[in-house]
Amino acid sequence: MKNIFIIGSKGIPAKYGGFETFVEYLTKMRVSEKISYHVSCMAEDNEEFYYNDVRCFNVKVPRIGSAKAVLYDILSIKECLRYIKKNKLKNSIVYVLACRIGPFFAKYKKALENLGVQVFVNPDGHEWKRSKWNYYIRQYWKISERLMVKHADLLVCDSKGIETYIQKDYSLYSPKTTFIAYGARVENSPLKDDATILLEWYKKNGINPFEYYLIVGRFVPENNYEVMIREFMASNSKKDLVIISNVEQNNFYQDLLNSTKFDNDSRIKFVGTVYDQALLQKIREQAYGYFHGHEVGGTNPSLLEALASTKLNLLLDVVFNREVGADAAVYFNKQNGNLAQLINNADSYSQEDVESLSIKAKQRIINEYSWEKIVQEYETLFIGKYK
Repeated sequence: MKNIFIIGSKGIPAKYGGFETFVEYLTKMRVSEKISYHVSCMAEDNEEFYYNDVRCFNVKVPRIGSAKAVLYDILSIKECLRYIKKNKLKNSIVYVLACRIGPFFAKYKKALENLGVQVFVNPDGHEWKRSKWNYYIRQYWKISERLMVKHADLLVCDSKGIETYIQKDYSLYSPKTTFIAYGARVENSPLKDDATILLEWYKKNGINPFEYYLIVGRFVPENNYEVMIREFMASNSKKDLVIISNVEQNNFYQDLLNSTKFDNDSRIKFVGTVYDQALLQKIREQAYGYFHGHEVGGTNPSLLEALASTKLNLLLDVVFNREVGADAAVYFNKQNGNLAQLINNADSYSQEDVESLSIKAKQRIINEYSWEKIVQEYETLFIGKYK
């Protein structure tokens, strides 16, 4: 039996996106009976419980601001050490999601190594580039990433672009890497076209099905909202631009309003967040097109969801998005007029053009990013002794 300890996600059942959804599917869709999962969960107590036939261990973390996630990972890895020692476990792997604990990593890596435990790390994306962090926190992220790359037995990258970056920027350490993508599902929303919740949402926001472009994502500068809004305003499109994001008490929103004056364009519609997943899925399906402006690394879950559900996808032309979208999407850059012209062209695409891209997008998810494929690749990695 291979014991796999997963730390770094907030835990399961998944209430968030990203790593939590990954752990949810990895455990729920387990095929191999040779694997026993142990999942760390951020909580208000230190109890154990079972979910998806998985041992979940709660880790109580004091409220200490932005350092809480770092302390959570440290306490989680200490609990892994304690449990492995107490139960004299063999054939164990600790899989750390994200590079938060680099300055403390060597100490715990050595202790795990002495117990015969391998440590795998998912480096995630370029966290040190995110605008929400101040200069000092960004420096911490970069140092932390470097130290975790240096000491990990294996780095599991969910993007080939990230794997290339790790190999190039940290060649001094000769890092061992492998690529296993993030996953998605191609399935229709359970909501019907005449569902009351859907029709009320459209009416409330003054939106018509298939007459809008859509953006879904964190409202931060590195997702290039300014480029997408400015270019949409410069286009001749008669459609709306619907933005699903939490902009409450967000300084970036006010900065964007000041710089673009988007409030003078009735097509630009900020509609807040949509927490009902069936409704959000239906809104994706009935969008004419989806804009994706993310450029800070990794395979982005919202892009996979868009390819799985929205027919026409317009992506910022960076290596991470090209890798995922391939020939199933169209691409824009940040030059003035580039996206505006693409929108004008996209508005006049034939139904055949749109359907062709839709088929390619869904097939791409099925072939390369299905959860079945991702789970199989992880199980093969975990069961096999990595050399």
